[in-house]
This record gives sequence, structure tokens and C-alpha cells, in this order.
Amino acid sequence: MGFFVDFKASLMKGDVLSLATAVVIGGAFGKIVGSAVDDVIMPIVGLITGGIDFTQKFITLDGNSYDNLVAAKAAGAAVITYGNLVQAIINFVIISLFIFIVLRAAEKAKKKEEVAAAPAGPSQEELLTQIRDLLKK
Repeated sequence: MGFFVDFKASLMKGDVLSLATAVVIGGAFGKIVGSAVDDVIMPIVGLITGGIDFTQKFITLDGNSYDNLVAAKAAGAAVITYGNLVQAIINFVIISLFIFIVLRAAEKAKKKEEVAAAPAGPSQEELLTQIRDLLKK
């Protein structure tokens, strides 16, 4: 029974519970960020770039020309889909920016909370006075 007692104690530590909470919240936050990128930001990027769908950009390695990616894959051609890489890079930059903005706002809120909660301690002069008085005794 010692194994299960130790296992339960390990699970009930604050670090493990915090990690589990962070994973669940991270998954939900990932869906929110993904939706923001796919449904809001990428259409704007598409409008700015003239409606280019980067996922359809490719290079065939067999030397033939194909109308689209589906036709190239149907023909069995080896393709480099560089557009997927471009799309992934754009998504990464946008998601990183989105997370940076959220974390920055959270840090500012945390700093305001810390400033409000900091108790006023004795000043340097008061501490020196107390030390002087103790030395006199």
C-alpha cells in the first residue's frame, strides 16, 4: 500500500495540480487562439495578399506542370508544398503575437495587484533608529 499512498501524495502536490490545470486551460486557450487565427485574422491576411491560399502553393519534382495541388497528387507526382510551410509560419507569428498580448495584459494586471498589496514597512531611518536603540542597550 505504500506505493499507492506515495502516488496519491504526489498527485495532490500543488505542482501537479497546477500543471494539470495549466494543460486543461492551455487546451481551451489553444482552441480560442486557433479560432481567432483561422476565423478572424487569416481572412484579413488573405484580403491583404489578394486572396492567395498559401496551402495551394507547391513545386513538382517530376518536371510536369499541374493546375492545382489535388491534380498533382492524383497524378502521383512528388511535390514540395512550400505553401503549407508559409501558412504554418504565418500562423505561428500570429499566435505568438496573440499570446504575447494576453500575457502582457496579465503581467500588467499582476503588477498592479502586487503594488496594491505591498504593505508599507518601516523606512530606512526607522530601521537605523531601532538598531541604534538596540546598540545603546
